[in-house]
Amino acid sequence: MITFTVNGKPRSVDAAPDTPLLWVLRDNLGLTGTKYGCGVALCGSCTVHLNGAPVRACMTPISAAAGQKITTIEGARSKAVKALQDAWVSLDVPQCGYCQSGQIMSAAALLARNPHPTDADIDAALDGNLCRCATYQRIRAAVHQAARTMRG
Repeated sequence: MITFTVNGKPRSVDAAPDTPLLWVLRDNLGLTGTKYGCGVALCGSCTVHLNGAPVRACMTPISAAAGQKITTIEGARSKAVKALQDAWVSLDVPQCGYCQSGQIMSAAALLARNPHPTDADIDAALDGNLCRCATYQRIRAAVHQAARTMRG
């Protein structure tokens, strides 16, 4: 049994230690907001927070999460996430929407550590979060808007 906290709730699963966190979240816990994209940590669709830091759940073994705090898009309730979600809607960021939970989780981690991100900061933080619809300009604008909202 591997025990960890997901979205503020203690959870235990009986899974092989090398099982990807993504499959535990989706298949064992029913948290399907975290998406499977590439399976090799290149697309960012599976981004979650492990103790507040963005990680790729497809390549993070469940053993690395033992005793740790995991936040998925379903449990993300920070001021940054709310500001990002509002900006995403107001700027019509999503098209297909598949990558959006990973984009928001990466952007929220950025805003938690940097309330005044530059374009370069945003690009670096979201590097590896791919958007097949190529809404990168709107994603960047939404992160800037969310940062302004958070600053008041």
